[in-house]
Amino acid sequence: MDKAALVTGGSSGIGFAIASMLQENGFALTLAARTATKVEAAAEQLGAHAVTADVGNDEDCRRLVEEHRAQHGRLDVLVNSAGVGIAGPIDELETKHIDLQLNVNLRGTILVTAAALPLLRESHGLIVNLASIAGTSPSPHLPVYGASKAANFTIALNKGEEKHGVRATALSPGFVDTPMTSWAPVPPEQMIRPEDCAEVVRALLRLSPYARLPHIVIERASSSDLGA
Repeated sequence: MDKAALVTGGSSGIGFAIASMLQENGFALTLAARTATKVEAAAEQLGAHAVTADVGNDEDCRRLVEEHRAQHGRLDVLVNSAGVGIAGPIDELETKHIDLQLNVNLRGTILVTAAALPLLRESHGLIVNLASIAGTSPSPHLPVYGASKAANFTIALNKGEEKHGVRATALSPGFVDTPMTSWAPVPPEQMIRPEDCAEVVRALLRLSPYARLPHIVIERASSSDLGA
């Protein structure tokens, strides 16, 4: 194959939906996730290379990119979809839960992206960072999650990578029907589908090299009563 993609958090939810779309569009794939059995099962389903990795760990962030390079030799699309959300008022969140969200959602995204940039510069590639509407319309119930899922890093990344032809998009959906939102005060049937996020990424792939969408917000159609 002449194009390849790396998807973190690729074993389920939004990451798996995007990976499935990329596979349909002819991309060779690497899927990365923390649980070996889940990522291996997902990779087998899509004919992808599986990497067991925790993006909260520095060495894992570098290793998963190296394993992708060794397997596929190039990188055209990086999808940073690994994430964790823990709800609660800021004064009630345990420090370990604050650290976990910042390490996985923000620090992990930054470290994986930094490791992948040499390959992405070669291909003039695309980066998709799964952010959240909680980073655009802050919620008192998701203060740390919202801070870790804002679009700021992606926007800054675009400015820094213009000269290399690398483009980045922050995708900020409201509640998406995935295992991570099982706690949410919204019925699953009223949530955004993971496939909706994949369709947005499909549209990004169709843009010319001269167009860039730095930030896309996906609202729930019935979101007037709730912030997400």
